[in-house]
Amino acid sequence: MKENIVGYRIKQLREKAKLSQSKLAAALGNVKQPVLARYEKGSVMPSYPTLIAIADYFNVSADYLLGRTDFPEGKLYSQPKTDSPDYTDEFIEMCFDPK
Repeated sequence: MKENIVGYRIKQLREKAKLSQSKLAAALGNVKQPVLARYEKGSVMPSYPTLIAIADYFNVSADYLLGRTDFPEGKLYSQPKTDSPDYTDEFIEMCFDPK
């Protein structure tokens, strides 16, 4: 396992998204570009809230950033992408309602 897995994964995700360090720092809001550069180099470890913000921004799990898994699936991966309500229960009730 890489010694600086957190920085490596942040940089990998940032480059895949075609973002500069300054654009990612601005998107995160609470991180300055020089600090983000230090995260990527491994000289500074992100705080817990910053790590969560990065994971949420890229929709990956914090475990992925920390190197505990190689699967990046975040909390939004398993959710449907539609905003439409789920009428499954109503449909089933309608189908089996004797009235």
